[in-house]
Amino acid sequence: MTIKIQERSDELLVGAAQNGHLESFSALYERYYNPMVALAYSMLADRHLAEDAAQESFVVACRDISKLKSKDKFAAWLAGICRNVAKQILRTKDRTVPVGVEQSRQGQDDPDQSCDAVRQAVWKLREAERELIVLHYFDGFSRAQICQVLGISPQAVNGRLVRAKRKIAKYLKRNDFTGDENGSF
Repeated sequence: MTIKIQERSDELLVGAAQNGHLESFSALYERYYNPMVALAYSMLADRHLAEDAAQESFVVACRDISKLKSKDKFAAWLAGICRNVAKQILRTKDRTVPVGVEQSRQGQDDPDQSCDAVRQAVWKLREAERELIVLHYFDGFSRAQICQVLGISPQAVNGRLVRAKRKIAKYLKRNDFTGDENGSF
């Protein structure tokens, strides 16, 4: 009985990819493309740029996979590459405000405006908190998947999610859409 390539562990796939097995790297790409898009989106607030960042991350990972020593840390290693690529895109584009985030005060009567208010609050979170919120609530990743992708413990995921949700609630309660220059509360 043979195991389908998609069902293999990251460690086996990385080892095979390091030995030049392209199908193994393709399986890693399929497994982690959507999480990398979500991660990049949490920084860029633009789905097209996030897709570009994810693709560029895989190009870098393919080129440098032989340098990865801990095969079981592939997802966290790739996430680090993706963060760096997204930061480079931000520097290149010289963007100061995420796409689609309005600076004006929003009313709470219209459901669309309520969604905008929540998005505004999310973009004011620190990067680490915003990543979790986007991965979990915008893209539907489980806490276990987030642990694997970001390389952090379940306790860290739970704690950050709780703190982030409290900050969002506080922000919405205050209905203060000015925030500070650093995007924190």
